[in-house]
Amino acid sequence: MLFVYPAIFHEEKEDYWVEFPDLPGCQTYGDSLNGAMKCAQEALAGYLLTLLSEEKRLPPATHIQEIEQTGKGFLTLVSCDIDQYKDTKAVKKTLTIPAWLNDLAVERNYNFSRILQEALVNRLQLK
Repeated sequence: MLFVYPAIFHEEKEDYWVEFPDLPGCQTYGDSLNGAMKCAQEALAGYLLTLLSEEKRLPPATHIQEIEQTGKGFLTLVSCDIDQYKDTKAVKKTLTIPAWLNDLAVERNYNFSRILQEALVNRLQLK
């Protein structure tokens, strides 16, 4: 599952440190911009997975235009796919839906598994 949060990258000499305004305490650093971005993705995934494992609700991501950034840093979006960092073993589920709904979804080439996953995340208020 893909998540995107705004982050502020701060440059200090040749290094960067990163903070996430929506995620208190979620910070990291890197010795290059690429390194800082990779560490930011890993820090974001770890932070979100910790919240999920503690059955806490994930904070909503603030729209990037609503964040006031001061200083020499720059604001950008960081994404992470938490499936890369957790046990993603698939579990087969059998479900029943009305035939007309199935036909319409098949006609539109919808991915049933993805839709069910997204619906469960929303219903469980994980996002």
